[in-house]
Amino acid sequence: MPLALILSSYVAASRIGGAAQQYALAPFKIDPVLVPTVLFGANPAKAGRGRAVDAELFAQLLHGVESQGLTGLVDLVITGHFSLPEQVDLACEAIGRIRTRDRTGVYNRQPIVIVDPILGDAPKGLYVKPEVAAALAERLLPMADWITPNVWELGHLTGREVADAAEAAEAVRALGKPALVTSVPAGPEEIGLLCCAPDVTVLFAHPRRAEAPNGTGDLVTAVFGAGLVEGLAPVDAAERAARAVAETLEAVAEWRAPDLPLVALGERLVRPTARLRIERLA
Repeated sequence: MPLALILSSYVAASRIGGAAQQYALAPFKIDPVLVPTVLFGANPAKAGRGRAVDAELFAQLLHGVESQGLTGLVDLVITGHFSLPEQVDLACEAIGRIRTRDRTGVYNRQPIVIVDPILGDAPKGLYVKPEVAAALAERLLPMADWITPNVWELGHLTGREVADAAEAAEAVRALGKPALVTSVPAGPEEIGLLCCAPDVTVLFAHPRRAEAPNGTGDLVTAVFGAGLVEGLAPVDAAERAARAVAETLEAVAEWRAPDLPLVALGERLVRPTARLRIERLA
């Protein structure tokens, strides 16, 4: 059975961050191991309180995972929110060890590393410490097989204005990493997911929802990563991720859910049927 290591936030009462990704990976039969970088009771955007996991404890948690022999079994690494630059350094070291472990008998021949560079968003801008943003850009991004920034984060990483899919594609090319870009402005009343693979660029657009819970970016990253672990082509994995998010938002509206109803959706995340507008850009 595939194994995923998630290095991100844990929020007890909200379906965001690494805690949400645990639930999102379950229908794909991928076992999640979450090493939290910060602990909150509820979404901090809704006045939830908590604190960062200090570097010493974060290192101890990673050591505990490794002491169980899990490092050599990891098929997927997802990184998300970091509170401290020391956490970023420890994550880089852990990824390096994962990539050098013997892979005999493991589900995939090579581990897949997806970095969601959680830095900020419009209109607030940067909401992590500048030193965390610098560590992500300088040390963690070069280790990624794929990155999943939102439009604002892509602009921050490249120093470019990114206002539409074409500009996002140009920014990804400048960055030099395969990327799945979230929150891309698409057609009227649409929001898009832009897959920039080495050989093709495709926009997946669906209706923009006036009120959408936090956590859709975390969901995209998890479902996309699951597809890559399964061996799907990146564009196919991205299409399923886009349909899964669109279907989730339809369910949120129908059920009047305050958070992403990931457990209730279950297999619908694996076989989503929500409509998309698909546009090949290159």
